[in-house]
Amino acid sequence: SKRAGTRDRWFIPWAPLTRDLHAPHDEFVHAVMIRSRCRSCETPCFLPQHARQAYLLTVELRHLRYFLAVAEMENISRAATRKLHVSQPSLSRQIRDLEDELGVRLLERTAKSVSLTEAGRAFLLEARAVLEHADEAVRKVRAIANKGDTELHIGYWPIATARMMPAILRAYQKAMPKVHVKLHDWPNEQSLAGLRDRRLQLAFVMRPPKSGLLRGLRFETLRLERIRLAVAPTHRLARQRSVSLAEAAREPFIRLSRETFRDYYNYFTAIFAPTKIRPRVVEELEDISGVISAIEAGNGVGLASDFFGYTVGRRLKLLRLTPEPKPVAFGIAAPKGRLSLAAEKFWECAKEGAASK
Repeated sequence: SKRAGTRDRWFIPWAPLTRDLHAPHDEFVHAVMIRSRCRSCETPCFLPQHARQAYLLTVELRHLRYFLAVAEMENISRAATRKLHVSQPSLSRQIRDLEDELGVRLLERTAKSVSLTEAGRAFLLEARAVLEHADEAVRKVRAIANKGDTELHIGYWPIATARMMPAILRAYQKAMPKVHVKLHDWPNEQSLAGLRDRRLQLAFVMRPPKSGLLRGLRFETLRLERIRLAVAPTHRLARQRSVSLAEAAREPFIRLSRETFRDYYNYFTAIFAPTKIRPRVVEELEDISGVISAIEAGNGVGLASDFFGYTVGRRLKLLRLTPEPKPVAFGIAAPKGRLSLAAEKFWECAKEGAASK
């Protein structure tokens, strides 16, 4: 349209409204919304052999809605006042503009009513289908957008986030009250995989020892965790403030299973590599609570980090290792690329929450 704005514009390249006047009705090409002025004839043309010479037209959804209202009401005045809430002259002008663009008369007008021409009836079917398709497209897009803005899936490790998570969630719910946060208690490797396949939008993870495991992901360190030796309060080493790596390596160890917690296993192996002593593992468990209970019972010792202290309290004693292993980076990760508004805000809250603890 030459006069209308672009707010409700739907650009649709269609095949031309063509018809051999001697052909049966079922051969009438149903696609419309093409200027029917052919370059060969320079007049309104319905010859199929000239279809490819038609000029492409851009038709606005507003024109289709106006035409549909007039066709259904069979009266321009009633369509203008009762259905569209526009003035009658304005509606009449828009319908004429549409007919001029198409080069086809869509309506037969009388003093009191209007009726569809044969071309108008064909156009009505197509216009209704286009509007239904456009409305469905809008519904789908909004549904996707709303889903992303109302639900956030986050992987986490409870023992590592126990101290800061309540403050993060309070701040986030205050900032984004309509977003529901769903936390997934997954191992480090599963959370990283969940980010890659988009089951998760964000995840709290330990930085994996192999940098390649972060390929395709963005990671920001929230804090550095020092590695400690965890022993029962009654253990013979509990009276010491520190213990050498070589001495610790001679103790029986309780650890997380190698199959489920691959990153933990890799850290465990790397920490004791300088001692040339291979620690004796007496038990492998599938969850951290089991490891804590087994160490507390005196079945062995284990590796832990600073955040264990907040969770286990006096159930275990954490001893400094010498020489001290390289700290492990704990942080938040997401797929590379632009984050949604909901995810970006949670990322900010996580940084603020970690800094305050």
